Amino acid sequence: MPYASSPVFLTREIRQIEQSELSRSPRPDLMERAGLAAAELARALLREKEKRILLFAGPGNNGGDALVAARHLKQWWFDVAVVFTGDESKLPDDAKAALKGWRESGGQTSAGVPEHFRPDLIVDGLFAIGLQRPLEGRHAGLVDWINSRGSRVLALDIPSGLHADTGAILGHVVRAQHTITFIGLKPGLLTLDGPDHAGEVHVDDLGLNLPERTAPAGWLIPALLLGKVLAPRARSTHKGTYGTVGIIGGAPGMAGAVLLAGRAALKLGAGKVRIGLLADCPTVDPTQPELMLRPAQDLLRMPELSCIACGPGLGQSQAAGHALAAVIEHSAPLVLDADALNLLATDAALQRALRARRSPSLLTPHPAEAARLLGKTTQEIQVDRIATALELAARFNASVVLKGSGSICALADGNWYVNITGNPGMASAGMGDVLTGILAALLAQGAEAEMALLAGVYLHGSAADQLEEQGIGPVGMTASEVIDAARQVLNAAMRPAPGP
Repeated sequence: MPYASSPVFLTREIRQIEQSELSRSPRPDLMERAGLAAAELARALLREKEKRILLFAGPGNNGGDALVAARHLKQWWFDVAVVFTGDESKLPDDAKAALKGWRESGGQTSAGVPEHFRPDLIVDGLFAIGLQRPLEGRHAGLVDWINSRGSRVLALDIPSGLHADTGAILGHVVRAQHTITFIGLKPGLLTLDGPDHAGEVHVDDLGLNLPERTAPAGWLIPALLLGKVLAPRARSTHKGTYGTVGIIGGAPGMAGAVLLAGRAALKLGAGKVRIGLLADCPTVDPTQPELMLRPAQDLLRMPELSCIACGPGLGQSQAAGHALAAVIEHSAPLVLDADALNLLATDAALQRALRARRSPSLLTPHPAEAARLLGKTTQEIQVDRIATALELAARFNASVVLKGSGSICALADGNWYVNITGNPGMASAGMGDVLTGILAALLAQGAEAEMALLAGVYLHGSAADQLEEQGIGPVGMTASEVIDAARQVLNAAMRPAPGP
């Protein structure tokens, strides 16, 4: 990652780090560090006069973390109760030592929830990243009980029942208000159902100096990219300096989509924006007269295009297919969205042509479009969003964003990134068209394709977050409003910091 960012670790990478650390001499006590960090956060979350904490300790090392936390909290004079769901004889050695330490401190465990204990805070230490199968029986019942209490919940490492690599719900899942995750971030906290269940995520690296010894394939998209994706503008420039975007779409009845993309490209800095419409061409966009409208076939003959976007409102007619084929043959950087992706999914020749392109290609599918491209179901796509995005990037020799909660950006070199900006207000018509226009604008202004994808996805969500902070959404937020907010966010990010 060219700019400072937070790594995101798959379960196998976390296991490798743990094994490497535990093979050192002297052997670090990672469980003691994790339990202490959890206890300190639990203490910080409690309000004045709140003293009662109920901890659930599961049958593995996550339960050991909870037992260490319980010991510290008891020593700090909190009223602590522990529900232990494991078999002491089958506990891993570190968890067995944690249980012994809890008992030696005077602590007790119960097999079920104490009948008259009314917790101010619940600590979920049932299961962590090792869970691979759906919760059922006793543990499913405990998860449901936790969710029914109305108490605040702190999850240890990851909410029990959430798949650490994918964010999928494994039958039943704890809904936490806070999660303290150890060593580093896990993708399951950030994508699919993770954000709805993890709450505010706190990272404790347990004192490990990870950047020097690890090179994960996954990262968060850093906010710093917004200020770096484009060079500052010199005074001695003109509209030709900032490129010409061509956007093709707008089949009959769907012109609004391509106009949204064009307005986004214009307001995010492209010098000129030319719209190629498949429908009968109006002479002007009365809302945005700066856009140049013409028939799609005329647009493709223009030699000065800095990049081309295709798909918003394109439709799936024969004419649309011909336009897409011509776009893929063009030498300019390319953004494909919406019906361009649906057409691509049904045409092997177009897929071969896309893979053979020498200029950069950006693909922006939502899960249903990704499913069509890969010949899978939408459910199969969502089961592992990271693997899906990487497969698309490799198959089509492209940089890809798989949109959704915790959008996944995948590059053809195997690296991937998670975007954590955005909110439910973006679940409205035209949002994807706006993203297409943003990406095209960044490409036209000279941004490298991969940087344009990462910065554009982050900017798109950040603009929606700004609107929500202003009370414009999430209910009723529109794509047109996101365009203006994105312009404000980008300009603020590129503005030089004030001097001393």
